Amino acid sequence: MKIVLHAGAHCTDEGRIARTLLRNRPDFLADRISVPPQSNYTVLLREAIHALDRSAPAEDSQEVLLDTILQQDEADRIILTNDNFFGTPRMTMQQGQFYPEAEDRVGALRQLLPDCEIELFLAIRDPGTFIPAIHATANKAPFEVLLNQTDPGTLRWSHLITRLRAAEPEVPITVWSNEDSPLIFGHLIRTMAGLPENAKLKGAFDLLSDIMSTEGMKRFRAYFAQNPTMTEAQKQRAMTAFLKKYAIEDKVEEDLELPDWPIEVFEYLTDAYEEDAEAIAKIDGVRLLTPLG
Repeated sequence: MKIVLHAGAHCTDEGRIARTLLRNRPDFLADRISVPPQSNYTVLLREAIHALDRSAPAEDSQEVLLDTILQQDEADRIILTNDNFFGTPRMTMQQGQFYPEAEDRVGALRQLLPDCEIELFLAIRDPGTFIPAIHATANKAPFEVLLNQTDPGTLRWSHLITRLRAAEPEVPITVWSNEDSPLIFGHLIRTMAGLPENAKLKGAFDLLSDIMSTEGMKRFRAYFAQNPTMTEAQKQRAMTAFLKKYAIEDKVEEDLELPDWPIEVFEYLTDAYEEDAEAIAKIDGVRLLTPLG
């Protein structure tokens, strides 16, 4: 059994991945790919992980967990999504790093499901917008509280990925930049499901439609219908071209309350983030999804 876990990060897809996966659930299940409702597993796994602090899992715990998660589904692949798996938004930045409990949570999941092959999916985001987005999510707790005495300039997603790989080298990781999500969304969902790039998918362009005008989407869908054999790279080049002409500017740029930092700090964070993505691509056992066109 393969377990695909989409663990966030917070403030990246706003639940869109979970909704698109559920929209495709009947078709996926025909290929023995289960997308269980989150109510089947979020509380269940949290409580099971916390119980490990008191005792080792029971001999039949894996079977019980899988039966509860799957219900009546018959599957070889299960896709789970929970952006709180590594912790709540207030636990995002501690001890000078992103998600300090991440590797322990993944280790606990492997302990609970020892016979399953686990694969982790994680979106990353420019800290210059990620920190303000977390601030908005966490009931606008003061930035100082959210940062937990962490210098934002030292935060690196690559440090999180390196920690995860060192602690759980058997768990491959797929990473992508949230800023690229509209262009790679369909490719991402197919990758989670283990499907070929030409597999039909409901909602492949949902993120694109969020930031493109109605006229632009109408023209894009017409172009796509006229060119049904496009490769993934060709689709992404077409999306980029249509976005240049039809993007809705106030949808592309999120309206967030920003910390009182000099503009140079935000510029530094963006430059460091771009370098960080390059570093992540070089980590063994990590697949970085990027626009192909």
